[in-house]
Amino acid sequence: MMATAESVSLSKKWLTAVRPWSFPASSMAVIFGTSLAVVFGGVRLDPFRFLLSLLTMVVLHAAANMLSDVFDFRRELDKDVTPVSGAVVRGWLSPAAATRGAVVLFAAGIALGLFLAAITGWTLLVIGGIGIAVGAFYTLLKYHALGDLAVFLNFGILGALGAWVVQTKSFSWVPVVWTVPMSMLVIAILHANNWRDAISDSERKIKTVASILGDKGSEAYYAFLVFGSMALVFGLMIVPRLFSLRFPAMPWTFAVVGLALPRALALWGRARRRRAPRQPLDFVILDGATAQYNLLFGLLCTAAVWLQFVLKLG
Repeated sequence: MMATAESVSLSKKWLTAVRPWSFPASSMAVIFGTSLAVVFGGVRLDPFRFLLSLLTMVVLHAAANMLSDVFDFRRELDKDVTPVSGAVVRGWLSPAAATRGAVVLFAAGIALGLFLAAITGWTLLVIGGIGIAVGAFYTLLKYHALGDLAVFLNFGILGALGAWVVQTKSFSWVPVVWTVPMSMLVIAILHANNWRDAISDSERKIKTVASILGDKGSEAYYAFLVFGSMALVFGLMIVPRLFSLRFPAMPWTFAVVGLALPRALALWGRARRRRAPRQPLDFVILDGATAQYNLLFGLLCTAAVWLQFVLKLG
């Protein structure tokens, strides 16, 4: 039986509203981008700037989560409670209260971002401005099949690039390109959610990539995101060396991402068995399981960066 609003503490209501289980999707990009800046950008780590970058990303992510929860509830897209549902769907917070909370968090995130830009430079201001705009209009983008692009940018590319710029005060294509595999997995998290809700989204005239592709197409797309991200890492290690490209190849230490393959295969199995799952919620919470995989993949990528720092491999 689901807990009633009266029986739930205020702190639990708001903690559920921001959906902290999703934070690794955005915070890993900041951690990875910061690591790249230190190891490959050649700068000394500034712990204050790193923690402030991480806090800014988490606050803005929490705001976007709450706003998305409100819009989905009002459009009757989220009516059934799942283990990863927010507080509005559960009836713990009113849409108005959650909206006010989102506004406060957006304001706090913007203030933190402006402070970071003031001590970093105009490049970060541009990156942050794009990210905040995408976050504020995320729900609208999601309803028009652009949600995948939005999370790819905000919780992947822009997060890592912003973290790099905060530490180095300069632009580089390295964090942009090397973060693409992790960014693909952030899309996989959203796609797993949209795939589950594809039928109800289509009934309400909501376009997502999952509703456009259909069930079989969504299965192929999910496989591409989960396995393609790993294949791309190996491609970025091999192709620049093979063709003597001027763009730097990923160090061989990134081969450690192969350790995540068993987990990727397990996710794929859950997706394939969606009509006859081993556990009732296997497909329902595939987005949460994909988020856990994204965290593992991101940690392995970050470990690869620091292994390179220690081992100095070619």
